Order: sequence, then structure tokens, then C-alpha cells
Amino acid sequence: MTCTNHTENLPTRASLLGRLKNLDDQESWRDFFETYWKLIYNTAIRAGLSHADAEEVVQETVLTVVRRIGSLKYDPAIGSFKGWLLNTVRWRIVDQFRKNAAQREVAVSAEAGGGNPSADVEQLPDRFNWEEVWEHDWQQNLLDAAIERCKREVSPKQFQIFDLYVLKGWPVRRVTTTLGVSAAQVYLAKHRVAAVIRKKIRELELKCF
Repeated sequence: MTCTNHTENLPTRASLLGRLKNLDDQESWRDFFETYWKLIYNTAIRAGLSHADAEEVVQETVLTVVRRIGSLKYDPAIGSFKGWLLNTVRWRIVDQFRKNAAQREVAVSAEAGGGNPSADVEQLPDRFNWEEVWEHDWQQNLLDAAIERCKREVSPKQFQIFDLYVLKGWPVRRVTTTLGVSAAQVYLAKHRVAAVIRKKIRELELKCF
């Protein structure tokens, strides 16, 4: 299942940013974190960081947003929120590589010819296609977030049918045999769940993306 790229639907995204300017709005900040943490984490992992380092990038990115959100003036004529967040994540990832390199330098400083492990990090943005990776992960994160929200609105049985038939690609006969349902129920679950997911994608585009 794919989602169309409507992520430049800007007015309501600006509305989210407006709500985040209130640091006491815990619901909006929780929504922001739940929507974006996996996107930030996956980008850090794809850049070559470890699990622990990627988690630190998530934390540092959120802290950067907290520090800057009060002075951020969102102007779509200048740049998109997606681009702004990418730049924030990019620099937190590069910072993490530099931190790791500095730690390695200290560890090898007593050894002759230890080299300069920080040299590689300066080339990371050239080796890593940030925009391509970010766009792919952005779209996948939108779909994943919509699916998670869909689970709260459809019955477990319907989502199980949808998961096996659509997400896992099982043939209809295997689904009907495994779950003890009819082919008509499979097709109906596909239609209903897909409709809810599309609805959730639209809501997320308006609310967060």
C-alpha cells in the first residue's frame, strides 16, 4: 500500500508549530514525538549510527526543536517544515559522528600513528544522500503512523485479515484457511481498513506533517 505525497499541506502544519510554541502543551508535544521519533531514529541508523547513538540523536533533535520552536517563524515561501526538520536531524547526526570520533581519538592518542578518525565524519554529508533517504523515510513514516492509528479504530480481526492479505501479501486462500473466514470477508476487510488508513493519512498530513 502506498500513500501519495501531500506532505506539503502547510497551513495545518503551521498550526501544529503554533501549538508547540506552548511548551506546557504536553498533548501536542507527545503527538509530535510519537509521530516523528521513528523517522529521526531510522535516518540516524541509515546514516550508520548505532542503536544507542540513534536514540541520542532523537533526544538531541527533540531538545533542539524545544529550544528553537519559540523563535521559529514558519514561512513556506522560504522553506518547508520537512526541510527544516531534515536540517536539524542532519546536524545532530553529524554532531554524533564527531563526538564518537573525538572519543576514539582520545582512546588512540597514546598510540603512535593513531591517525585522525574525525576526518571521515566531515565527508559524511557527501557520501550520504540526505534528501533521498529523508523523503523515503518520511513517506514510510507517514504510512506507519497512519496504520498504528488505524489499529485503534478497526476490530482486531479485520486488521489481522488486512495485515495478512495486504501488508504481508498472503493469497486469499491462505488467509481464509488460516483465519477461518470467507473470501468475501477478506475483501471487505481490505476495503474497510484501507479506507481508515487513507483517512488517517489525511489527518496526519493536516495535523503533523
